[in-house]
Amino acid sequence: MSAGFGYLAFAGMCNERAAAEAASTNPLAPKAPHFPARAKRVIFLCMAGGPSHVDTFDYKPQLAKDHGKAGKYGGSLLKSPWEFRQRGESGLWISDIFPNVAKHADDMTLIRSMQCDQPVHPGAMTQMHTGTAQFIRPSLGAWSLYGLGTENESLPGFVSLNPPSGSSRNYGSSFLPAIYSGSKVGRSSRFGRGNSGESVPDIRNPNLSEKQQRKQLDFIQSLNEEKLKRERYQPGIEGMIESYELAFRMQDAMPALMDTSEETQATLDLYGIENSTTESFGKQCLLARRFVEAGVRFVEVTHGNWDQHVNLSVDHKARAEACDQPIAGLLQDLKQRDMLKDTLVIWGGEFGRTPAAQGGDGRNHNNKGYTTWMAGGGVKGGFSYGATDEHGYEAVENKCHIHDWHATILHLLGLDHEQLTYRYAGRDFRLTDVHGNVATDILA
Repeated sequence: MSAGFGYLAFAGMCNERAAAEAASTNPLAPKAPHFPARAKRVIFLCMAGGPSHVDTFDYKPQLAKDHGKAGKYGGSLLKSPWEFRQRGESGLWISDIFPNVAKHADDMTLIRSMQCDQPVHPGAMTQMHTGTAQFIRPSLGAWSLYGLGTENESLPGFVSLNPPSGSSRNYGSSFLPAIYSGSKVGRSSRFGRGNSGESVPDIRNPNLSEKQQRKQLDFIQSLNEEKLKRERYQPGIEGMIESYELAFRMQDAMPALMDTSEETQATLDLYGIENSTTESFGKQCLLARRFVEAGVRFVEVTHGNWDQHVNLSVDHKARAEACDQPIAGLLQDLKQRDMLKDTLVIWGGEFGRTPAAQGGDGRNHNNKGYTTWMAGGGVKGGFSYGATDEHGYEAVENKCHIHDWHATILHLLGLDHEQLTYRYAGRDFRLTDVHGNVATDILA
């Protein structure tokens, strides 16, 4: 009897030790942040193409007064076609182009002094996602997942919804292990109720049963592990081993998560899913909420194209109409589920646009001063940070470079951007390189 009880105790201790060791070797296991986090997860609403700050969130009354006059760098100044109004109890100035988002002004921090180094789309978009336009580096989402792990072992920790073609750098992991890269979820052509309208390629194998797949996967994994033993250090192989296992688990979890048939009519209406104008982006925003609710750490949703060198008054309006209600619905849905307080929602493009006209009814690129905003996740509500000059050409107050923006996002997640490093090619790399200051004024 005594030997039996002793053995039971020993077996229990061994199980606890094995579980602890398994957690320590799982690269996606939840990790403690450097300090208490304000946000547990991120939804990044990426507005590809460069939305005009002076037509959306950066009110410039002097631009309206000087309409038609010569601009600082050539061209004629162009006033916004949309009126700005003070919104909410905070009185933030927001354009009529976003009437539904404006209703959430008291939840938002407007960062009106953004700057980046690149005036062209590919470079600016890459820098917004990775901190640099010159080299292939891990993306913001990959760094976040590397620093914190995920809360659902059957789902990817980082999801990129509807990324544009050729944008793999935006959700890639570069020299970080491959398991930290984003999982691409692309649009399908099916948009009926009860169908997410999104697809994950090869999520199921129609030719093999689950037992057969497991047998096949075990064989492939044995080959990978043998290669790993021979070559000792192979982060690509390590990431592939983890990715195969995650993909096998995703077969059950992902289809259920992406099935929106159980959502109420009120929720579908909230996101504008049954309106042809807002349907596509509304479904992506709803999926973003479902993903973070299930434990996904970082979700990026891409919307474009905001690159209006001509026809701005028509095309910018059309872009805004397609995403205004879905974004407002996302904020409201998170709030009523008590999730906004620890979900950081970010909105922004790779740069802004010039106050001067291009082609009569358009604006050129402007990386010297533009606006992004954040909501929830520990930022102040109804707050404006930084400023551009009287016409909106460049940031002049509390300048927020893209490195500062990254440092602030990581800080809200409980990560010190100077400590979040990865050893590669003989040096310690970080998202912000040797730059970056946290915009502490925006913290709640």
